Amino acid sequence: MNDTNDAITSNARFEGFELPLMPLREVVMSPHSIMPLLVGRAASVKAIEAAVADYGKRICFITQRESALETPSPADLYEVGVVGRVLQYTRLPEGPIKATFEGLYRIRWRPLEPGDAENPFGPAAFPRVVVAPLPVLRHESPETEALMRATREILAEYAHINKKITPDFLSAAAGLRDAGQFADTILPLLKIEYAKKQEALELLDPAKRLEKIYEFLNTEMELVSMERRIKSRIKDQMDKNQREYYLSEQIKAINKEMGRDDDPQAEIAELEQQLKARNMPEEAREKGLSELKKLRMMAPASSEYAIVRNYLDWILELPWNEMRETALDIPEARAILDDEHFGLEKPKQRILEFLAVQKLTNALKGPILCLVGPPGVGKTSLAKSVARATGREYVRLSLGGVRDEAEIRGHRRTYVGAMPGKIIMALKRAKSSNPLFCLDEIDKMSSDYRGDPASALLEVLDPEQNKAFNDHYLDIDYDLSKVFFITTANSLHSIPAPLQDRMEIIELSSYLEIEKKHIARDFLLPRQIAEHGLKPGNVELPEETLNEVIRSYTREAGVRGLEREIGALCRKTAIKLVEENDLDQQVIIAPDDLERYLGVKKYRLDENEKASKVGVVNGLAYTGVGGVLLTVETVIMPGKGNVVTTGKIGEVMSESAKAALSYVRSRGTALGLKPNFHSEIDIHTHFPEGATPKDGPSAGIAITTSLVSALLGIPVRYDVAMTGEVTLRGRVLPIGGLREKLLSASRAGMATVIVPRDNAKDLKEVPDEILETLHIELVDHIDEVLPIALDAPTDAIWDDSDSPS
Repeated sequence: MNDTNDAITSNARFEGFELPLMPLREVVMSPHSIMPLLVGRAASVKAIEAAVADYGKRICFITQRESALETPSPADLYEVGVVGRVLQYTRLPEGPIKATFEGLYRIRWRPLEPGDAENPFGPAAFPRVVVAPLPVLRHESPETEALMRATREILAEYAHINKKITPDFLSAAAGLRDAGQFADTILPLLKIEYAKKQEALELLDPAKRLEKIYEFLNTEMELVSMERRIKSRIKDQMDKNQREYYLSEQIKAINKEMGRDDDPQAEIAELEQQLKARNMPEEAREKGLSELKKLRMMAPASSEYAIVRNYLDWILELPWNEMRETALDIPEARAILDDEHFGLEKPKQRILEFLAVQKLTNALKGPILCLVGPPGVGKTSLAKSVARATGREYVRLSLGGVRDEAEIRGHRRTYVGAMPGKIIMALKRAKSSNPLFCLDEIDKMSSDYRGDPASALLEVLDPEQNKAFNDHYLDIDYDLSKVFFITTANSLHSIPAPLQDRMEIIELSSYLEIEKKHIARDFLLPRQIAEHGLKPGNVELPEETLNEVIRSYTREAGVRGLEREIGALCRKTAIKLVEENDLDQQVIIAPDDLERYLGVKKYRLDENEKASKVGVVNGLAYTGVGGVLLTVETVIMPGKGNVVTTGKIGEVMSESAKAALSYVRSRGTALGLKPNFHSEIDIHTHFPEGATPKDGPSAGIAITTSLVSALLGIPVRYDVAMTGEVTLRGRVLPIGGLREKLLSASRAGMATVIVPRDNAKDLKEVPDEILETLHIELVDHIDEVLPIALDAPTDAIWDDSDSPS
């Protein structure tokens, strides 16, 4: 309540007079106004009749707080009402009364006291109240006059939208000079809530009441203006839709007259139905519908039409929320991996652990698996077996040679011939959002001016980011978190560190000879027999034959070359069966028959390699094909101190050769060399098989031994191989790839292998079958290497005055 209304809310007793009460619902009577009402409540009808008969046509109007109440109590009525007069009334045939009332003045009221006449205040009789008129205040000032002028102006504008305000009313209102009467006259005509009208009615100060009326008129004008804008916008949209419908119907009629069966509009309507019915995220659906709207406005013959149509096809064909049912049965998965891959116990165990975590969490957890190993050891086929074990669709993506970022992320549609990237294309082929992706040869990617695809893969392989992978062509987020990613690589050197950080590295080592025989007998031979149309009994390869094929016709870490040689044997057998017209005969291929079937041996040890030579050392290296025997040769010639290294070596290996020479010069006196021996000779160190790139520090002790052998003229034992990095002080540092290097030493028939002492812990990873064939010498210093490697007594190597301890 306003401060001017304190008298209204006072609980003090007041003198008044009794009048019949007519509660109003959602209507507020105002002084100085005439209002027709249709009265239906029985109590109100009796109140009107009593007012006419006994109260000089006077009646009290008070508005209900809650309009739903049929029989309000005193607490349900506002504190301020209006005394009115019944001008006329007519009883209708159905029972209600149609009456016209005039509002006279404001009153405050109270219910009859218990000592007054009987007043049930209910539907059985009409309620009566005691009323007291409220004072009529006058407020004349320039400010009030200005407010009345402003109200008249806005009332004239309001009359254009409110048909109840007639020109006669405006003329009559213009003649009013009292602000309170002017406000009371306007109040019933406003289209506002009854609670707001009651708020204005209770203001006794005429200026404040008129100010409230002015505020209501302003608000109404703003609402009407907003309503007109909304109606205009809706009308324009309806007109546009009708125009589009009309034009589309015209196009249909034209196509029909021209005899076209392929109605573009019918095709668009079908696309719209597919978009609405497809199980896809709302973002993709809204994007598709937006593009469809553009398509409707285009001519079918335009190039832009084909671009948008192709884009919609991609959106519809992607398996947004389509999931293939997967099953994670760990015993069954173990059986599948064992059946399809011999050996590889450590990688298979790690994969089973990964699957077990998936089963417990019912989600893909942990980093991406990266299978690293030489070619042919079964990385890709292992990923295929995991897909079979988990029930996922298998998709292989070859990343070898990919150098454009758009190959991963796709091209933006602004380019001619734009297409999505390999990831989205593979999902389309998979027809499910939870396949197994094998990203093959991830280490063979490169970068150029078109971007770095390895950087684009960071988002794909990061579980925290790939929930919203954004392909440039689609420009819509796609959830890759349900995809099982497995990557393969031959080497980690070319994989960027941030990408390695998102993957768990699982190394697959080279196969042992016994493992190769098992794989050839149980996997490769049956497969090649089936592929060449032979029967299982047509070809038999004894164990000696398999040994000879492995040793003399293949030199690899895996079994890919071995399978090719077995395939060649099967082809030769097929020719024999067809020429002799005996398809059931059994062909047993003995070791002596191999040269007739496969030609001369591809790999063999020459006689010279079985004899100790000066300056020739057997080093060990780890390359992309696994461990290999690396020969180091050094020759000394008269000269002026030139040092040459050849054999397609890298920068690191070249630095190792320089470090080796510096160490030999520092120990020249101990080795019995002249102080300036290096200035009178030229040194040439060569690494044969020049077509094969070689790099790394692990050839340090081999180069040093080769230099010492050449300078002293002492042969190096032919059955000794070595690996280790050497420092300028002669310390031997640890190296990597020890398992593969020892495998190659065993294959080459080495008897002794010199290994850095710090690599002793890595010997646990080497199979016992290999360790049984080799004698391992652990060394800390190059001084320990020379007595083992050189074919001479220790005192022949070191000068007696400075022999090593």
